[in-house]
Order: sequence, then structure tokens, then C-alpha cells
Amino acid sequence: MADNSLKDFYIPTYILVPESEAEIVPDAPKCPVIVFINSKSGGQLGGDLFVTYCSLLNEHQVFDLGKEAPDKVLSRIYLNLEKLKLGGDDLAIKIQERLRIIVAGGDGTAGWLLGVVCDLKLSKPPPIATVPLGTGNNLPFAFGWGKKNPVTDRHSVESFLKKVREAKEMKIDNWHILMRMKAPKDGPCDPIAPLELPHSLHAFHRVSATDSLNMEGCHTFRGGFWNYFSLGMDAQVSYAFHSERKLHPDKFKNQLVNQSTYAKLGFAASIFHHSSLNIAQLAKVKIMKKSGQWRDLDIPHSIRSIICLNLPSFSGGLNPWGTPNSKKQRDRDLTPPFVDDGLLEVVGFRDAWHGLVLFAPNGHGTRLAQAHRIRFEFHKGATDHTYMRIDGEPWKQPLPVDDDTVVVEISHLGQVNMLATHDCKSKSIHDPSTPTHDAEDEDSNEEYDTVQDGEERRKFGAADTFRIPDEVDISHLS
Repeated sequence: MADNSLKDFYIPTYILVPESEAEIVPDAPKCPVIVFINSKSGGQLGGDLFVTYCSLLNEHQVFDLGKEAPDKVLSRIYLNLEKLKLGGDDLAIKIQERLRIIVAGGDGTAGWLLGVVCDLKLSKPPPIATVPLGTGNNLPFAFGWGKKNPVTDRHSVESFLKKVREAKEMKIDNWHILMRMKAPKDGPCDPIAPLELPHSLHAFHRVSATDSLNMEGCHTFRGGFWNYFSLGMDAQVSYAFHSERKLHPDKFKNQLVNQSTYAKLGFAASIFHHSSLNIAQLAKVKIMKKSGQWRDLDIPHSIRSIICLNLPSFSGGLNPWGTPNSKKQRDRDLTPPFVDDGLLEVVGFRDAWHGLVLFAPNGHGTRLAQAHRIRFEFHKGATDHTYMRIDGEPWKQPLPVDDDTVVVEISHLGQVNMLATHDCKSKSIHDPSTPTHDAEDEDSNEEYDTVQDGEERRKFGAADTFRIPDEVDISHLS
């Protein structure tokens, strides 16, 4: 890409820095971008990528997330844009209409940016492109940006910018999660993460006494996610991996080494932890379609992990749901995994060996249901803790043993704009070119595909925003 093509992405300083001297710009950029980079992600790659972007663009449009939070950056820029527009600045109008965001980091970093854009309630939220710079890189892979950590030289960055200019906009669902339990008589019930609470859980913290979701005598937590929520052995393996990585960070600077270590932990758990409680022993699961009442979901006793999946990318690009064939669509009302249909795909796995089926053609996990809302009610005294994971970030969740009031509920919250390549894995329900089924799909788990009706219905409110604490040290987002 010739140097003059970089003008398509360049934003003048006076647009980005309030009170700067105005500049005369002959043509408005066709694809103005603001770039956020987690310089701590990907070993040295994040820092190298920051240097390259600064050399190609205006240094004022490239931000190191280790030094400045994205909500403050975007608030400042958008306030300045509004001020300039009121003054009759046509360039400001065009830049705001065409603005796109690039975020480079792991899934946690990308999710943070998505949450911030949701928070700001902008009249025209800019769509977001994600540069893979972590271990799983599920978000970038789902939208066609790849899953391998990037090359950071000038040519590679220019090629990525060109793809951003040519990318299509795609809406995806986002999801609210609420966890409520009676305050235990002994000990806390706050989430215990590997050495510290994962930052990408956004608002996953105890609500204040003035919050509408607060209930006297209970501990209530809330948060949100874009890719998946998982429960059981999958989250337990992830917790072990993150704990080891934070204790020995020097051993986890290579993406392939990280993925290999993760796989070994998964198979070790399958072999040596046969006593792990299965999901049916832990909790009752209820689901709700877009309209209707709660229904009990029958969970086979062999299932040790449940994944509630929003995007067709898990564990580095695998698709646990697959594409149900026409028979399953007709008999069980199952659909392909659209990212904007207001439904989560609920998939079960027996162990890590079961997960190997994902590497086979048309392989998938045990399809349990698709749901607009999901509720987990933990059984009294089943265990004193379990493991959960949101978008790659795990935690150990203590559970009260003296009552059965522990509830986790997931509900649809809204949508956010993403940038995607034209051949990406994610599919929109509004795209007429999306295939409706895969005739070759075969399900080896037919005996598990049953859902039973239930009568109980209980509604929780949804959070208006996702937020990340001001004191967060984002260097751990990877």
C-alpha cells in the first residue's frame, strides 16, 4: 500500500486534542481509525505494534491501554467532535460518521473495548476491529482477523489497515450475567480468580446497596460477556492454567507453548479428576426462548462442562455447536449459530477427550439447547465451590452449603457493532447468503438431545452498562 493511502486513516491532531490549532485538510479520510493497543499482550509484540502504528499514523490517534483508559480517551475525543461540529466543522462531521476502532490485545482487552463503547451510549457507535494478540484470540478469529499473533512490521500493519477499510459492519449480541446468593454465615462468596479478579469480567462485582438489583440478605454480582460463559471442568482447567501463568509469567510468553500447556492440563483433568462433580449434580438448568416460560433443561449425567456460546469460536477457533442438519432444525428447532439472533447456543462436554470431536469434519459437542435466557440453580450442599469462566477469564466460585439459593442467570442485553472480513466465520441472521444447514452433519449424541418442560418463571433485571474499575491494572489482560 502506497504511503498516500495512509491518508485514508489519518486523523488531524486538532480533532484528537482539544484546543489544538485547526488544520486545513483537503479531503476527509475515508476510514479514520482510533487504535488501542495493550502493550503488555503478546510478550514484546504489543509494544512493537504500538511503535509501528505510531510511525504510520498520527501518534495522537494511537493509545497504549497501559497508560490511558479507553473510556477517557473516547469521551475526550467525542466531546471535542461535538464541539467542532457545533462550530460548523465539516471534517469533524465526516470523521465521526466514518470512524472505526482497532483494538490489539487478547479477548479480555477486546471485550473491555466493547464494554466501554456500550457504556458511552454514542449516537453512532464506531464499529470495532480486533487484532489477535493473546492465547485464544476467539473474538478476532470469529470475525476473520485470524488467531495467530500478528507480525508487527510496517508492511503487515499496512495490510491490516487495508482490510479494516474494506471490512463490513456486523452487529453481535451481548449478554448480561447476574449471580445472586444468600449471604453465607461463614466465609465470603466473592469470586476468587487466579491471584486476582480477572479484569475482563467488566462489571462482575457485588452491586451497591442502591442498585436496583440489590436484594437484602443476599450477595448480588453482575457483569456481561460477548463470546461465552462456561461452567464446570472447562473453567477448572482454565483456572489452573491462569494460576500457573500468573505465578510463572516468564514461561508463558509463546503462544504455541501456552496452547500446548492448556491442552495438557485439559487431558490431565480428564484422566485424574474422575471425581469431579458433573453439571447435573451441581445445578438445575432452566432455559427460556424469546417469548415463553422457563423450561427445565435435561442435562445428561456424563456432562462435566457446559458452554453458553454467543460466537462460533471457542478454545482458539473451534466451533462447539457446528451447523445442525435439516432434521434437527425441524424436530428440535435448532438453527445455525447466528451472532445477532438473540440466542445463546448451550453445548455440553463430557471431558477433554470428548472435545477432540471438534477437530473432526462437522464435529461438535452435545447440543443441549438454544436460549434467550439461561438460569443455573445450584443444589443445596452439592459442593462448597465450582469453577466459572467468561470470555477466557476463569474464577473459582465459593458456594454456600447451607441453602439452595445460589442462582446464575444470563439474559440478552443488546447489540454492539463489530468489523468483519467478508469471509468470516460469524454469520448474521439477516444475511441471505448464510447457509441454513449442513446436510452432512451427523450427531453422535442423539440420546442426550432432550429438553423437558418446566413451569417456574422468575425475571431478573438487566444491567444498563458494563464497567471496569478505575484502579484496574490492565497489564494482566491477555
